[in-house]
Amino acid sequence: MKAVPLSYIARNLWVRRVTTLLTAGGMALVVYTFATVLMMSEGIRATLVATGRPDNVIALRKGSPSEISSGVDRSQAAVLASLPGIARGADGQRLASAETVVLNALPKKDSAKAGNLTMRGTSAAGLALRPQVRLVAGRMFRPGSAEIIVGRAVSDGFAGALLGQSLRFAGREWRIVGIFDAAHTAFDSEIWGDVDVMMQAFRRSAYSVVLWRLADPDGFARQQAVIAADPRLTVEAKPEVQFYEEQSQALATFIRILGTALSIIFSIGAVVGAMITMFAAVSQRTGEIGTLRALGFRRGAVLAAFLGESLLLALVGGLMGLAGASLMQTVNISTTNFQTFAELAFQFKLTPGIVVQTLVFALAMGFIGGFIPAWRAARLQIVDCLRAA
Repeated sequence: MKAVPLSYIARNLWVRRVTTLLTAGGMALVVYTFATVLMMSEGIRATLVATGRPDNVIALRKGSPSEISSGVDRSQAAVLASLPGIARGADGQRLASAETVVLNALPKKDSAKAGNLTMRGTSAAGLALRPQVRLVAGRMFRPGSAEIIVGRAVSDGFAGALLGQSLRFAGREWRIVGIFDAAHTAFDSEIWGDVDVMMQAFRRSAYSVVLWRLADPDGFARQQAVIAADPRLTVEAKPEVQFYEEQSQALATFIRILGTALSIIFSIGAVVGAMITMFAAVSQRTGEIGTLRALGFRRGAVLAAFLGESLLLALVGGLMGLAGASLMQTVNISTTNFQTFAELAFQFKLTPGIVVQTLVFALAMGFIGGFIPAWRAARLQIVDCLRAA
């Protein structure tokens, strides 16, 4: 079957460029929404997953879904810190950190509303266990003091969180002596202080979690067996990267489902717009259709030509929407993590997979919107077309 040249299809869209641009613009808005939702979901997942390291192990109370709700008493923490297979730091000490994690509300800079922040009581070992965290201003807090260091997202988004200022919570003043950057991970939205001082201030008698580094990255299964066999331990250990991936699932899935549902609803309008545009093209070009049929182009070729116009129109809209969505990668926003109810700062993230999904979504709109008009064009009789011309 002889096919209609692609240049003919593209030229028809250019001739009707105003209509083409308006229709493509409507599709672009839907594509922009669809892509932004996927980028938001991926940004949250990437932020939390990047927070963990595959050679770090975190232990929580059995059944606890998050650090906030977990509890590990001091005796169990001591047993965990003495497990075989724990790596040692440059000073020869075991790389293990018993930590307490609590929530606290602080006022935001841009509004009078308060946002929940994660307060982490940790130690020098805790900093060594997280090499992605580095101080960018000030210094590390001193053990035994009411000094704290804050993540960059906290310093940028919350009132009174600049270097040298003090925050009041848990009945005392905490002086900010350092700002740290955590490479766009969840730690950017946290405040760190000495674990013993924070436990006393928040009246905690038990740690929340214990974190340690594996000397052998493949040694987790052996440690897990030791923990399971010890009757003194009522904790569950898992690789840190797995823990943070589980933390991301609920929020990322909710955003993806809600956003996809909204995009599908919005896409109905874009499909109707494309359909109207293509029906108008068919009615205006009845004579052309008759000429094409008289020149030997069969019904299938005419169907493919008009369907190709609709798909090309959708591709233009898809690329426009993607271009707009890609600019969102420069935006930093925060939301509430469903697992911890704490603020989580993240960036939109565009991946090759999202690009493919978005373009497929755009082409699907073009196919649905263009098939019926293309079918009508292919069913027109040659005589009727030439007479109408």
